[in-house]
Amino acid sequence: MSNYDYNYNIDAKKNMTYDAIVIGSGMSGGWAAKELCEAGLKTLVLERGRIIRHIHDYPNMNKESWDWELRGGVTPAEKKKHYKAARSNWLGESNKDFYANDEENPYTEIKPFMWLRAHQMGGRSQLWGRQCYRWSDLDFEANAKDGHGIDWPIRYKDIEPWYTYVEKYAGISGEAIGLPQLPDSHFLPPMELNCVERDVKKRIEQQFPGRNMIIGRVAHLTVPHNGRGQCQSRNKCSMGCPYSAYFSANSVTIPAANATGNLTIRPWSIANSIIYDESKGKATGVRVIDAESGEMMEYYSKIIFCNASTLSSTRILLNSTSNRFPNGMGNDSGELGHNLMDHTYRTGAMGTFEGHEDKYYKGRRPNGIYIPRYWNINDKTKSDKFVRGFGYQGGAYRKGWGGGANVKGFGANFKDNLLKDPGPWEFFITGFAECLPYHENKVTLDHDSLDKWGQPTLAIDCEWKENEVALRKQIREDAVEMLEKAGLKNIIDFDNNHEPGFGIHEMGTARMGRDPKTSVLNAHNQVHGCENVFVTDGACMTSNSCVNPSLTYMALTARAANHAISELKKQNL
Repeated sequence: MSNYDYNYNIDAKKNMTYDAIVIGSGMSGGWAAKELCEAGLKTLVLERGRIIRHIHDYPNMNKESWDWELRGGVTPAEKKKHYKAARSNWLGESNKDFYANDEENPYTEIKPFMWLRAHQMGGRSQLWGRQCYRWSDLDFEANAKDGHGIDWPIRYKDIEPWYTYVEKYAGISGEAIGLPQLPDSHFLPPMELNCVERDVKKRIEQQFPGRNMIIGRVAHLTVPHNGRGQCQSRNKCSMGCPYSAYFSANSVTIPAANATGNLTIRPWSIANSIIYDESKGKATGVRVIDAESGEMMEYYSKIIFCNASTLSSTRILLNSTSNRFPNGMGNDSGELGHNLMDHTYRTGAMGTFEGHEDKYYKGRRPNGIYIPRYWNINDKTKSDKFVRGFGYQGGAYRKGWGGGANVKGFGANFKDNLLKDPGPWEFFITGFAECLPYHENKVTLDHDSLDKWGQPTLAIDCEWKENEVALRKQIREDAVEMLEKAGLKNIIDFDNNHEPGFGIHEMGTARMGRDPKTSVLNAHNQVHGCENVFVTDGACMTSNSCVNPSLTYMALTARAANHAISELKKQNL
Protein backbone atom coordinates (compact mmCIF):
# COMPACT_ATOMS: atom_id res chain seq x y z
CA MET A 1 0.00 0.00 0.00
CA SER A 2 1.44 3.41 -0.96
CA ASN A 3 1.11 6.47 1.22
CA TYR A 4 -1.83 7.62 -0.89
CA ASP A 5 -3.73 4.30 -1.27
CA TYR A 6 -5.88 4.56 1.81
CA ASN A 7 -7.82 1.92 3.69
CA TYR A 8 -11.40 3.20 3.67
CA ASN A 9 -14.20 2.10 5.97
CA ILE A 10 -17.26 2.40 3.75
CA ASP A 11 -19.27 -0.61 4.94
CA ALA A 12 -20.73 0.25 8.33
CA LYS A 13 -21.07 -3.41 9.25
CA LYS A 14 -17.33 -4.02 9.21
CA ASN A 15 -14.56 -3.00 11.58
CA MET A 16 -16.67 -1.24 14.19
CA THR A 17 -14.03 -1.32 16.95
CA TYR A 18 -10.61 0.37 16.98
CA ASP A 19 -7.93 1.31 19.48
CA ALA A 20 -8.49 5.00 18.76
CA ILE A 21 -10.92 7.24 16.91
CA VAL A 22 -9.93 10.65 15.59
CA ILE A 23 -12.75 13.00 14.62
CA GLY A 24 -11.46 15.22 11.83
CA SER A 25 -8.47 14.93 9.51
CA GLY A 26 -7.21 18.52 9.40
CA MET A 27 -4.34 20.35 11.06
CA SER A 28 -4.62 18.72 14.48
CA GLY A 29 -6.52 15.57 13.45
CA GLY A 30 -3.75 14.64 11.03
CA TRP A 31 -1.17 14.92 13.79
CA ALA A 32 -3.30 12.83 16.15
CA ALA A 33 -3.66 10.14 13.47
CA LYS A 34 0.08 10.12 12.75
CA GLU A 35 1.14 9.85 16.38
CA LEU A 36 -1.42 7.22 17.34
CA CYS A 37 -0.80 5.07 14.26
CA GLU A 38 2.97 5.24 14.65
CA ALA A 39 2.55 4.04 18.23
CA GLY A 40 0.83 0.93 16.89
CA LEU A 41 -2.81 1.86 17.59
CA LYS A 42 -5.40 0.80 15.04
CA THR A 43 -6.94 4.19 14.37
CA LEU A 44 -10.16 5.22 12.65
CA VAL A 45 -10.27 8.75 11.27
CA LEU A 46 -13.78 10.09 10.75
CA GLU A 47 -13.86 12.69 7.98
CA ARG A 48 -17.05 14.71 7.52
CA GLY A 49 -16.46 15.26 3.81
CA ARG A 50 -14.81 13.70 0.81
CA ILE A 51 -11.40 12.13 0.40
CA ILE A 52 -8.72 14.28 -1.20
CA ARG A 53 -5.67 12.38 -2.37
CA HIS A 54 -2.51 14.46 -2.41
CA ILE A 55 -1.65 15.69 -5.92
CA HIS A 56 -4.21 13.40 -7.60
CA ASP A 57 -7.13 15.53 -6.42
CA TYR A 58 -5.61 18.96 -7.09
CA PRO A 59 -7.13 19.63 -10.54
CA ASN A 60 -6.26 23.33 -10.51
CA MET A 61 -2.69 23.16 -9.20
CA ASN A 62 -1.10 24.22 -12.51
CA LYS A 63 -3.77 26.54 -13.88
CA GLU A 64 -3.53 30.29 -14.41
CA SER A 65 -6.29 32.87 -14.13
CA TRP A 66 -6.83 32.91 -17.89
CA ASP A 67 -7.71 29.22 -17.84
CA TRP A 68 -11.11 30.12 -16.35
CA GLU A 69 -13.89 31.96 -18.10
CA LEU A 70 -14.32 34.36 -15.18
CA ARG A 71 -10.53 34.67 -14.66
CA GLY A 72 -10.76 32.98 -11.28
CA GLY A 73 -14.00 34.54 -10.12
CA VAL A 74 -16.98 32.45 -9.04
CA THR A 75 -20.47 32.41 -10.50
CA PRO A 76 -23.54 33.71 -8.64
CA ALA A 77 -24.61 30.08 -8.15
CA GLU A 78 -21.28 29.24 -6.47
CA LYS A 79 -21.50 32.34 -4.29
CA LYS A 80 -24.93 31.22 -3.18
CA LYS A 81 -23.63 27.75 -2.37
CA HIS A 82 -20.75 29.28 -0.38
CA TYR A 83 -22.62 32.34 0.82
CA LYS A 84 -20.79 32.49 4.15
CA ALA A 85 -17.30 31.82 2.79
CA ALA A 86 -17.81 34.32 -0.04
CA ARG A 87 -17.65 37.10 2.56
CA SER A 88 -14.01 36.25 3.23
CA ASN A 89 -12.82 37.20 -0.29
CA TRP A 90 -10.65 34.06 -0.25
CA LEU A 91 -13.14 32.05 -2.30
CA GLY A 92 -12.34 31.64 -5.99
CA GLU A 93 -12.74 29.27 -8.92
CA SER A 94 -9.34 27.76 -8.17
CA ASN A 95 -10.19 26.65 -4.61
CA LYS A 96 -13.99 26.68 -4.25
CA ASP A 97 -14.16 22.89 -3.98
CA PHE A 98 -12.07 23.03 -0.81
CA TYR A 99 -14.74 25.08 1.00
CA ALA A 100 -17.81 23.61 2.72
CA ASN A 101 -21.29 23.93 1.26
CA ASP A 102 -22.82 26.68 3.40
CA GLU A 103 -26.36 25.98 2.20
CA GLU A 104 -26.19 22.45 3.60
CA ASN A 105 -24.35 23.56 6.76
CA PRO A 106 -26.08 26.70 8.07
CA TYR A 107 -25.42 28.48 11.32
CA THR A 108 -27.11 31.39 13.07
CA GLU A 109 -25.33 34.69 13.59
CA ILE A 110 -26.84 36.25 16.71
CA LYS A 111 -24.12 38.83 16.12
CA PRO A 112 -22.17 38.87 12.84
CA PHE A 113 -19.53 36.12 12.72
CA MET A 114 -17.83 34.72 9.62
CA TRP A 115 -17.24 30.96 10.10
CA LEU A 116 -15.18 29.51 7.27
CA ARG A 117 -15.25 25.71 7.02
CA ALA A 118 -13.62 23.04 4.83
CA HIS A 119 -15.22 19.60 4.78
CA GLN A 120 -12.73 17.25 3.17
CA MET A 121 -9.69 15.23 4.14
CA GLY A 122 -7.09 17.69 5.32
CA GLY A 123 -9.72 20.25 6.33
CA ARG A 124 -8.46 23.81 6.33
CA SER A 125 -4.83 22.67 6.20
CA GLN A 126 -5.45 22.82 2.44
CA LEU A 127 -6.19 26.53 2.73
CA TRP A 128 -4.29 27.97 5.70
CA GLY A 129 -1.84 30.88 5.59
CA ARG A 130 1.03 28.69 6.92
CA GLN A 131 2.37 31.33 9.34
CA CYS A 132 4.01 29.52 12.29
CA TYR A 133 5.03 31.22 15.53
CA ARG A 134 5.71 29.85 18.99
CA TRP A 135 3.99 31.19 22.07
CA SER A 136 6.06 32.33 25.04
CA ASP A 137 5.32 32.55 28.74
CA LEU A 138 4.19 36.10 28.04
CA ASP A 139 1.17 34.38 26.46
CA PHE A 140 0.75 31.42 28.80
CA GLU A 141 0.96 33.66 31.89
CA ALA A 142 -1.17 36.53 30.57
CA ASN A 143 -4.52 35.43 32.01
CA ALA A 144 -3.07 34.90 35.48
CA LYS A 145 -1.23 38.24 35.45
CA ASP A 146 -3.93 40.58 34.15
CA GLY A 147 -6.98 38.70 35.45
CA HIS A 148 -8.76 38.08 32.17
CA GLY A 149 -9.94 34.48 31.78
CA ILE A 150 -8.45 31.65 33.83
CA ASP A 151 -4.86 30.50 34.18
CA TRP A 152 -3.40 28.13 31.62
CA PRO A 153 -2.53 24.76 33.19
CA ILE A 154 0.75 24.68 31.24
CA ARG A 155 3.72 26.95 30.61
CA TYR A 156 6.22 27.31 27.78
CA LYS A 157 8.55 24.71 29.27
CA ASP A 158 5.77 22.11 29.02
CA ILE A 159 5.21 22.61 25.32
CA GLU A 160 8.70 23.70 24.17
CA PRO A 161 9.97 20.19 23.31
CA TRP A 162 6.78 19.52 21.38
CA TYR A 163 7.20 22.68 19.35
CA THR A 164 10.64 21.38 18.36
CA TYR A 165 9.23 17.94 17.61
CA VAL A 166 6.57 19.13 15.18
CA GLU A 167 8.79 21.81 13.62
CA LYS A 168 11.50 19.30 12.75
CA TYR A 169 8.94 17.08 11.07
CA ALA A 170 6.79 19.69 9.34
CA GLY A 171 9.58 21.99 8.19
CA ILE A 172 9.39 25.65 9.26
CA SER A 173 11.47 28.26 7.44
CA GLY A 174 12.54 31.37 9.28
CA GLU A 175 15.26 33.34 11.02
CA ALA A 176 16.36 33.13 14.66
CA ILE A 177 16.47 36.54 16.36
CA GLY A 178 16.30 35.74 20.08
CA LEU A 179 13.20 37.69 21.10
CA PRO A 180 11.78 36.59 24.47
CA GLN A 181 8.20 37.33 23.38
CA LEU A 182 8.59 35.23 20.20
CA PRO A 183 10.81 32.20 20.90
CA ASP A 184 12.84 30.93 17.97
CA SER A 185 11.79 27.73 16.27
CA HIS A 186 13.84 24.90 14.79
CA PHE A 187 14.28 26.56 11.39
CA LEU A 188 14.97 25.70 7.80
CA PRO A 189 16.71 28.55 5.90
CA PRO A 190 14.55 31.69 5.75
CA MET A 191 13.00 33.16 2.64
CA GLU A 192 14.53 36.47 1.56
CA LEU A 193 13.26 39.99 2.08
CA ASN A 194 13.15 41.98 -1.14
CA CYS A 195 15.12 45.20 -1.61
CA VAL A 196 12.35 47.54 -0.40
CA GLU A 197 11.58 45.35 2.63
CA ARG A 198 15.27 45.44 3.59
CA ASP A 199 15.26 49.25 3.44
CA VAL A 200 12.01 49.56 5.39
CA LYS A 201 13.30 47.09 7.98
CA LYS A 202 16.46 49.14 8.51
CA ARG A 203 14.53 52.40 8.88
CA ILE A 204 11.89 51.03 11.26
CA GLU A 205 14.43 49.34 13.50
CA GLN A 206 16.53 52.53 13.62
CA GLN A 207 13.58 54.78 14.36
CA PHE A 208 11.82 52.43 16.80
CA PRO A 209 14.22 50.53 19.07
CA GLY A 210 12.56 47.33 20.27
CA ARG A 211 10.53 46.89 17.10
CA ASN A 212 11.82 44.20 14.76
CA MET A 213 10.88 43.41 11.19
CA ILE A 214 11.64 39.89 10.03
CA ILE A 215 10.68 37.53 7.24
CA GLY A 216 7.58 35.52 8.13
CA ARG A 217 8.06 32.13 9.75
CA VAL A 218 6.17 29.69 7.58
CA ALA A 219 5.51 25.98 7.04
CA HIS A 220 7.11 26.19 3.60
CA LEU A 221 10.18 24.17 2.71
CA THR A 222 13.05 26.29 1.44
CA VAL A 223 15.17 23.15 0.95
CA PRO A 224 14.11 19.54 0.29
CA HIS A 225 12.98 17.93 3.53
CA ASN A 226 11.82 14.42 4.48
CA GLY A 227 11.24 13.47 0.86
CA ARG A 228 9.30 16.64 0.04
CA GLY A 229 10.28 19.26 -2.52
CA GLN A 230 11.08 22.88 -1.79
CA CYS A 231 8.80 25.82 -2.48
CA GLN A 232 8.84 26.95 -6.11
CA SER A 233 7.47 30.44 -5.34
CA ARG A 234 4.38 29.91 -7.48
CA ASN A 235 1.99 31.21 -4.79
CA LYS A 236 -0.70 28.73 -5.83
CA CYS A 237 -0.88 27.20 -2.38
CA SER A 238 -4.66 27.13 -2.00
CA MET A 239 -4.93 25.11 -5.21
CA GLY A 240 -2.84 22.30 -3.72
CA CYS A 241 0.95 21.96 -3.95
CA PRO A 242 2.29 19.15 -6.17
CA TYR A 243 5.75 19.59 -4.63
CA SER A 244 4.50 18.96 -1.06
CA ALA A 245 6.37 22.16 -0.24
CA TYR A 246 3.96 23.45 2.34
CA PHE A 247 2.66 21.51 5.30
CA SER A 248 -0.83 20.06 5.07
CA ALA A 249 -2.42 16.99 6.59
CA ASN A 250 -2.95 15.60 3.09
CA SER A 251 0.69 15.85 2.09
CA VAL A 252 2.44 15.09 5.38
CA THR A 253 0.71 13.64 8.45
CA ILE A 254 -2.08 11.53 6.91
CA PRO A 255 0.35 9.78 4.51
CA ALA A 256 2.68 9.14 7.45
CA ALA A 257 -0.18 7.60 9.43
CA ASN A 258 -1.19 5.55 6.43
CA ALA A 259 2.35 4.20 5.94
CA THR A 260 2.06 2.35 9.26
CA GLY A 261 -0.79 0.14 8.05
CA ASN A 262 -2.76 1.13 11.16
CA LEU A 263 -4.94 3.85 9.61
CA THR A 264 -8.54 3.51 8.46
CA ILE A 265 -10.38 6.51 7.05
CA ARG A 266 -14.15 6.78 6.87
CA PRO A 267 -15.19 9.67 4.60
CA TRP A 268 -18.64 11.28 4.51
CA SER A 269 -18.91 10.66 8.27
CA ILE A 270 -20.58 13.35 10.37
CA ALA A 271 -19.78 12.92 14.05
CA ASN A 272 -23.10 13.35 15.84
CA SER A 273 -22.00 12.74 19.44
CA ILE A 274 -19.58 10.89 21.66
CA ILE A 275 -20.98 7.84 23.46
CA TYR A 276 -20.58 7.85 27.23
CA ASP A 277 -20.92 4.64 29.25
CA GLU A 278 -22.33 5.46 32.68
CA SER A 279 -21.22 2.16 34.23
CA LYS A 280 -17.63 2.45 32.98
CA GLY A 281 -17.34 6.19 33.57
CA LYS A 282 -15.72 6.71 30.20
CA ALA A 283 -16.47 7.24 26.52
CA THR A 284 -16.79 4.12 24.41
CA GLY A 285 -17.22 5.44 20.90
CA VAL A 286 -18.75 7.91 18.45
CA ARG A 287 -22.18 8.10 16.82
CA VAL A 288 -21.82 8.87 13.16
CA ILE A 289 -24.26 9.95 10.46
CA ASP A 290 -23.38 8.78 6.97
CA ALA A 291 -23.50 12.03 4.98
CA GLU A 292 -24.64 10.26 1.82
CA SER A 293 -27.24 7.79 3.17
CA GLY A 294 -28.28 9.56 6.39
CA GLU A 295 -27.82 6.30 8.32
CA MET A 296 -26.78 6.57 11.99
CA MET A 297 -24.13 4.12 13.17
CA GLU A 298 -21.69 3.68 16.04
CA TYR A 299 -17.95 3.08 16.17
CA TYR A 300 -16.07 2.10 19.30
CA SER A 301 -12.59 2.69 20.70
CA LYS A 302 -10.48 2.99 23.84
CA ILE A 303 -9.64 6.66 23.29
CA ILE A 304 -11.17 9.46 21.22
CA PHE A 305 -9.48 12.56 19.84
CA CYS A 306 -11.95 15.30 18.94
CA ASN A 307 -10.32 17.43 16.22
CA ALA A 308 -13.22 18.58 14.09
CA SER A 309 -12.07 22.25 14.36
CA THR A 310 -12.93 24.66 17.16
CA LEU A 311 -16.66 25.19 16.76
CA SER A 312 -17.43 21.79 15.26
CA SER A 313 -15.69 20.02 18.14
CA THR A 314 -17.69 22.07 20.61
CA ARG A 315 -20.91 21.29 18.74
CA ILE A 316 -20.14 17.58 19.10
CA LEU A 317 -19.43 17.93 22.81
CA LEU A 318 -22.60 19.98 23.41
CA ASN A 319 -24.59 17.33 21.55
CA SER A 320 -23.02 14.52 23.62
CA THR A 321 -25.45 14.46 26.51
CA SER A 322 -25.98 11.74 29.12
CA ASN A 323 -27.10 11.40 32.72
CA ARG A 324 -23.54 12.20 33.75
CA PHE A 325 -23.25 15.15 31.36
CA PRO A 326 -26.76 16.54 30.85
CA ASN A 327 -25.43 19.82 29.43
CA GLY A 328 -22.81 18.37 27.15
CA MET A 329 -19.72 16.23 27.63
CA GLY A 330 -17.23 17.84 30.00
CA ASN A 331 -19.56 20.72 30.82
CA ASP A 332 -19.56 20.47 34.62
CA SER A 333 -18.18 24.01 34.70
CA GLY A 334 -20.81 25.50 32.40
CA GLU A 335 -17.97 26.89 30.28
CA LEU A 336 -18.46 24.64 27.25
CA GLY A 337 -19.31 26.88 24.30
CA HIS A 338 -18.07 30.03 26.04
CA ASN A 339 -14.94 32.18 25.70
CA LEU A 340 -14.92 32.25 21.90
CA MET A 341 -12.00 34.24 20.45
CA ASP A 342 -10.56 35.27 17.10
CA HIS A 343 -7.83 37.68 16.02
CA THR A 344 -8.73 41.14 14.80
CA TYR A 345 -7.55 41.64 11.24
CA ARG A 346 -7.47 43.98 8.24
CA THR A 347 -6.39 47.10 10.11
CA GLY A 348 -3.17 48.93 9.22
CA ALA A 349 -1.64 51.22 6.62
CA MET A 350 -0.02 51.23 3.20
CA GLY A 351 2.07 53.62 1.14
CA THR A 352 4.38 54.01 -1.83
CA PHE A 353 8.16 53.71 -1.66
CA GLU A 354 10.39 55.95 -3.75
CA GLY A 355 13.56 54.27 -4.93
CA HIS A 356 14.70 50.93 -6.36
CA GLU A 357 12.84 51.72 -9.58
CA ASP A 358 15.54 49.75 -11.40
CA LYS A 359 14.79 46.60 -9.42
CA TYR A 360 12.14 43.90 -9.41
CA TYR A 361 11.91 40.48 -7.74
CA LYS A 362 11.86 36.91 -8.91
CA GLY A 363 8.93 34.54 -8.39
CA ARG A 364 5.83 34.91 -6.25
CA ARG A 365 7.04 34.43 -2.71
CA PRO A 366 4.09 33.00 -0.68
CA ASN A 367 5.14 34.87 2.43
CA GLY A 368 5.64 38.37 3.75
CA ILE A 369 7.22 40.26 6.61
CA TYR A 370 6.39 40.03 10.30
CA ILE A 371 6.71 42.65 13.04
CA PRO A 372 6.43 40.85 16.40
CA ARG A 373 4.51 42.24 19.32
CA TYR A 374 6.20 45.17 21.08
CA TRP A 375 3.51 46.53 23.45
CA ASN A 376 3.10 45.27 27.04
CA ILE A 377 6.27 43.20 26.84
CA ASN A 378 7.72 44.67 30.02
CA ASP A 379 7.33 47.72 32.27
CA LYS A 380 8.98 49.94 29.67
CA THR A 381 6.46 49.01 26.98
CA LYS A 382 3.37 48.91 29.19
CA SER A 383 0.31 50.71 27.83
CA ASP A 384 -2.49 52.24 29.87
CA LYS A 385 -4.86 52.04 26.87
CA PHE A 386 -5.18 48.26 26.55
CA VAL A 387 -3.86 44.91 27.73
CA ARG A 388 -2.05 42.31 25.61
CA GLY A 389 -0.81 43.26 22.14
CA PHE A 390 -0.56 42.70 18.41
CA GLY A 391 1.83 41.88 15.59
CA TYR A 392 1.93 42.94 11.94
CA GLN A 393 2.11 41.00 8.72
CA GLY A 394 2.60 42.56 5.30
CA GLY A 395 5.23 43.19 2.68
CA ALA A 396 6.50 45.18 -0.29
CA TYR A 397 5.54 44.51 -3.85
CA ARG A 398 5.79 46.27 -7.14
CA LYS A 399 2.62 46.93 -9.02
CA GLY A 400 2.48 45.21 -12.36
CA TRP A 401 0.99 46.33 -15.61
CA GLY A 402 -2.62 45.61 -14.70
CA GLY A 403 -3.25 49.32 -14.21
CA GLY A 404 -4.01 49.54 -17.90
CA ALA A 405 -6.96 47.21 -17.65
CA ASN A 406 -9.47 50.06 -17.55
CA VAL A 407 -7.57 52.60 -19.65
CA LYS A 408 -8.94 53.48 -23.09
CA GLY A 409 -6.82 52.47 -26.06
CA PHE A 410 -5.84 49.66 -28.41
CA GLY A 411 -3.16 48.59 -30.83
CA ALA A 412 0.59 48.10 -30.75
CA ASN A 413 1.48 51.51 -29.30
CA PHE A 414 -1.06 51.03 -26.49
CA LYS A 415 0.40 47.61 -25.68
CA ASP A 416 4.00 48.84 -25.82
CA ASN A 417 3.23 51.66 -23.44
CA LEU A 418 1.65 49.25 -20.98
CA LEU A 419 4.70 46.98 -21.02
CA LYS A 420 7.29 49.75 -20.80
CA ASP A 421 7.65 49.92 -17.02
CA PRO A 422 6.17 48.21 -13.98
CA GLY A 423 4.27 50.31 -11.49
CA PRO A 424 5.59 51.84 -8.26
CA TRP A 425 6.72 49.96 -5.18
CA GLU A 426 4.14 49.70 -2.42
CA PHE A 427 4.45 48.51 1.16
CA PHE A 428 1.69 47.59 3.60
CA ILE A 429 1.25 46.19 7.10
CA THR A 430 -1.90 44.82 8.72
CA GLY A 431 -2.22 43.92 12.38
CA PHE A 432 -3.40 40.80 14.16
CA ALA A 433 -4.45 41.63 17.72
CA GLU A 434 -5.27 39.40 20.66
CA CYS A 435 -8.89 39.01 21.74
CA LEU A 436 -9.62 38.53 25.42
CA PRO A 437 -11.59 35.43 26.55
CA TYR A 438 -15.05 36.75 27.39
CA HIS A 439 -17.59 34.36 28.90
CA GLU A 440 -20.41 36.07 26.99
CA ASN A 441 -18.78 35.40 23.60
CA LYS A 442 -20.30 32.00 23.03
CA VAL A 443 -21.90 29.34 20.86
CA THR A 444 -25.00 27.32 21.70
CA LEU A 445 -26.97 24.55 20.02
CA ASP A 446 -29.87 25.85 17.96
CA HIS A 447 -32.52 23.13 18.01
CA ASP A 448 -34.87 25.26 15.91
CA SER A 449 -32.44 25.40 12.99
CA LEU A 450 -31.42 21.98 11.71
CA ASP A 451 -28.91 21.05 9.05
CA LYS A 452 -29.50 18.77 6.06
CA TRP A 453 -29.13 15.72 8.32
CA GLY A 454 -31.54 16.87 11.03
CA GLN A 455 -28.87 17.91 13.52
CA PRO A 456 -29.07 21.08 15.61
CA THR A 457 -26.83 23.80 14.24
CA LEU A 458 -24.79 26.39 16.09
CA ALA A 459 -25.89 29.87 17.09
CA ILE A 460 -22.89 32.19 17.44
CA ASP A 461 -23.01 35.21 19.73
CA CYS A 462 -19.66 36.99 19.61
CA GLU A 463 -18.38 40.55 19.29
CA TRP A 464 -15.32 42.72 19.75
CA LYS A 465 -15.25 44.66 22.98
CA GLU A 466 -13.48 47.72 24.36
CA ASN A 467 -10.00 46.22 24.54
CA GLU A 468 -10.07 44.93 20.95
CA VAL A 469 -11.30 48.32 19.70
CA ALA A 470 -8.43 50.02 21.55
CA LEU A 471 -5.92 47.59 20.05
CA ARG A 472 -7.22 48.23 16.55
CA LYS A 473 -6.89 51.98 17.07
CA GLN A 474 -3.28 51.52 18.18
CA ILE A 475 -2.55 49.21 15.22
CA ARG A 476 -3.74 51.91 12.83
CA GLU A 477 -1.86 54.75 14.53
CA ASP A 478 1.39 52.80 14.86
CA ALA A 479 1.21 51.62 11.25
CA VAL A 480 0.95 55.19 9.95
CA GLU A 481 3.75 56.40 12.22
CA MET A 482 6.13 53.60 11.22
CA LEU A 483 5.49 54.07 7.51
CA GLU A 484 5.97 57.83 7.80
CA LYS A 485 9.27 57.42 9.68
CA ALA A 486 10.34 54.82 7.10
CA GLY A 487 9.95 57.45 4.40
CA LEU A 488 6.95 56.11 2.56
CA LYS A 489 4.67 58.50 0.66
CA ASN A 490 0.94 58.64 -0.07
CA ILE A 491 0.17 56.78 3.14
CA ILE A 492 -3.36 55.49 3.56
CA ASP A 493 -4.53 53.96 6.81
CA PHE A 494 -7.42 51.50 6.93
CA ASP A 495 -9.71 49.62 9.28
CA ASN A 496 -12.18 47.35 7.56
CA ASN A 497 -14.05 47.05 10.86
CA HIS A 498 -14.87 43.42 10.22
CA GLU A 499 -16.74 41.13 12.55
CA PRO A 500 -15.03 38.23 14.39
CA GLY A 501 -14.25 35.22 12.23
CA PHE A 502 -12.35 37.03 9.47
CA GLY A 503 -9.04 36.14 11.10
CA ILE A 504 -10.05 32.47 10.60
CA HIS A 505 -8.40 31.81 13.96
CA GLU A 506 -11.47 30.95 16.03
CA MET A 507 -10.37 29.56 19.38
CA GLY A 508 -11.76 28.68 22.79
CA THR A 509 -15.20 27.24 23.74
CA ALA A 510 -13.71 24.11 25.41
CA ARG A 511 -10.80 25.63 27.28
CA MET A 512 -7.99 23.99 29.21
CA GLY A 513 -7.62 24.81 32.89
CA ARG A 514 -6.47 23.71 36.30
CA ASP A 515 -9.91 23.43 37.89
CA PRO A 516 -12.86 21.36 36.56
CA LYS A 517 -15.13 24.00 38.05
CA THR A 518 -13.87 26.62 35.56
CA SER A 519 -12.65 24.64 32.53
CA VAL A 520 -13.51 21.79 30.18
CA LEU A 521 -10.07 20.18 29.69
CA ASN A 522 -7.07 19.42 31.89
CA ALA A 523 -3.39 20.09 31.26
CA HIS A 524 -3.15 17.14 28.84
CA ASN A 525 -6.25 18.16 26.83
CA GLN A 526 -8.40 15.47 28.47
CA VAL A 527 -12.06 16.15 29.17
CA HIS A 528 -12.60 16.63 32.91
CA GLY A 529 -14.63 13.67 34.11
CA CYS A 530 -14.02 11.65 30.94
CA GLU A 531 -10.29 11.35 30.53
CA ASN A 532 -10.25 9.06 27.49
CA VAL A 533 -11.60 11.93 25.37
CA PHE A 534 -9.02 14.47 24.15
CA VAL A 535 -9.65 17.81 22.44
CA THR A 536 -6.54 19.34 20.84
CA ASP A 537 -7.82 21.69 18.15
CA GLY A 538 -8.53 25.38 18.65
CA ALA A 539 -11.41 24.65 21.03
CA CYS A 540 -8.89 23.88 23.79
CA MET A 541 -7.32 27.35 23.87
CA THR A 542 -7.56 29.29 27.13
CA SER A 543 -6.39 32.56 25.56
CA ASN A 544 -5.34 33.33 22.00
CA SER A 545 -2.09 35.35 21.99
CA CYS A 546 -1.68 37.52 18.88
CA VAL A 547 0.20 35.04 16.68
CA ASN A 548 -1.16 32.51 14.24
CA PRO A 549 -2.22 29.45 16.26
CA SER A 550 -1.73 26.34 14.09
CA LEU A 551 1.81 25.55 15.26
CA THR A 552 0.51 25.49 18.84
CA TYR A 553 -2.33 23.14 17.85
CA MET A 554 0.23 20.78 16.32
CA ALA A 555 2.44 20.81 19.41
CA LEU A 556 -0.48 20.36 21.82
CA THR A 557 -1.78 17.44 19.74
CA ALA A 558 1.55 15.63 19.61
CA ARG A 559 1.95 16.17 23.37
CA ALA A 560 -1.56 14.91 24.17
CA ALA A 561 -1.16 11.87 21.91
CA ASN A 562 2.08 10.98 23.68
CA HIS A 563 0.27 11.22 27.01
CA ALA A 564 -2.64 9.09 25.74
CA ILE A 565 -0.28 6.40 24.51
CA SER A 566 1.56 6.37 27.83
CA GLU A 567 -1.68 6.16 29.82
CA LEU A 568 -2.99 3.34 27.62
CA LYS A 569 0.17 1.35 28.29
CA LYS A 570 -0.39 1.87 32.01
CA GLN A 571 -4.04 0.79 31.53
CA ASN A 572 -5.23 4.09 32.99
CA LEU A 573 -7.63 4.82 30.14
